[in-house]
Amino acid sequence: MFPQRTGYIIWVSDVKAARNLEKYGSLHYISRKMHYAVLYVNADRAEDTVKNLKRLNYVKKIERSYRNEIKTEYSSEFEEKTRFYGM
Repeated sequence: MFPQRTGYIIWVSDVKAARNLEKYGSLHYISRKMHYAVLYVNADRAEDTVKNLKRLNYVKKIERSYRNEIKTEYSSEFEEKTRFYGM
């Protein structure tokens, strides 16, 4: 149904040139102050895309996002202590 996506944080030296990253995947966010962009690409083509991105002269560093590996389901193993601190 939906393809698996992988997120990458791409540190750039030129923010205006970072707009060209749209042709490599879904450009989610560009930080003008900190000079990075968040790009989502299909997981099956991720390695080839990273190789092409490293060739660009305005790309400093590429980091993979671990957002999809973070646990988002929580269990209530411990009892809730907020009721003891109520007024």
